[in-house]
Amino acid sequence: MSMRFRFGAEGDVTAPSDDRLAVGDPRVVDFLAKLARKLLAPALARRHPELGSLGYFLRPAELKRAVDRMRRDDALVFPRGNVFHIPPANVDTIFVYSWALAALAGNHNVVRISSRSAGAAEAIFQALNEVDADPVIARTQRMVTYGRDDAVTGALSRWADLRVIWGGDAAVEAIRRHPLRPSGRDLTFPDRTSWAVLSIPGWRAADPAARKAAALGFANDAYWFDQAACSSPRTVFLVGAGDAEAVRAEFLELLLEVVDQRGWTVDAAMAVEKRVNAYGLAATGAATSMEFPDNRITSLTLTGSDQVPRRWIGAGAFPFARAGSLVDLVPVMTRQDQTVSHFGFTPAELREFATALGGRGVDRIVPFGSALTFGAMWDGYDLPAEFTRLTTLQT
Repeated sequence: MSMRFRFGAEGDVTAPSDDRLAVGDPRVVDFLAKLARKLLAPALARRHPELGSLGYFLRPAELKRAVDRMRRDDALVFPRGNVFHIPPANVDTIFVYSWALAALAGNHNVVRISSRSAGAAEAIFQALNEVDADPVIARTQRMVTYGRDDAVTGALSRWADLRVIWGGDAAVEAIRRHPLRPSGRDLTFPDRTSWAVLSIPGWRAADPAARKAAALGFANDAYWFDQAACSSPRTVFLVGAGDAEAVRAEFLELLLEVVDQRGWTVDAAMAVEKRVNAYGLAATGAATSMEFPDNRITSLTLTGSDQVPRRWIGAGAFPFARAGSLVDLVPVMTRQDQTVSHFGFTPAELREFATALGGRGVDRIVPFGSALTFGAMWDGYDLPAEFTRLTTLQT
């Protein structure tokens, strides 16, 4: 089954279809479960570890949980309709999560795939094409590639009941220039920034195995997708009383060990870009010192928690800032901030932090190693609910 094609005269995806999918349609569930088995194959998972997380997300048990979230006792639940997805080019797997949930909700989907997609994305396309699926899947689920063509984007936008836009603020604004049908809606995922918080007392209290596990989890969060994903940690806040420099030094030493073991590399051009960006932070007074122990790790000391950079510096660049407590970070957080990954804090400390934020920013607070783990709730949206519509019935 060919799922990827170039949009053109050979097919009009805006034409009405007699194919009807239901929420939790067994044909879709079967297709996604088969795809999960492909992605969880050991050989593929070794080449592209991020596909293991995706395969886990698509397992039958997880699919059932997602469908259960869509069910309602107080209303009938139906697909939203036609969904047009525009994923980012810098995160190879994000389009599958968005599309899979929308398909599971019974929607007809068109996903625009960047022509720059490679690596893990190509492995996904191969797996998709190898899955033996009911013909209705090919008729209702389309992956398309096309260049900068406003006519095509405009036609797909008018076709859509829901348009899902991933990317930076500029990308969202560019797509929004194309009008939707009057009843259509946008679901947007613009520029986001994410952080890591490490408790100094919590680190000291942790045993060596827990510290190594924390470094491993943080490395996965940071180095997959070259630290460019919306949930990749950009700055590390060292929180609480104690010898912050000793904790930082041990953390970076363990991090470098993980990077060595995984064989991760940062090319020379990236290393130079990181240096340029780091010197830029120093020139503006945001950073007081810099360390370049290895091309793969750049460590900076910020002058304060209010100097955190919200732009991407480069893969393996870690500014550090001090904070007395998690609550002290609340004034720093903005609506742009998405994920805070943590290590060494008590549940009470984390709850106090989340409560103090009060919705002003931060949609996810997760342990080290879970920053990139996609969930049905993302960026503050309940995606299963967004991909469905409700009909109330009173008798």
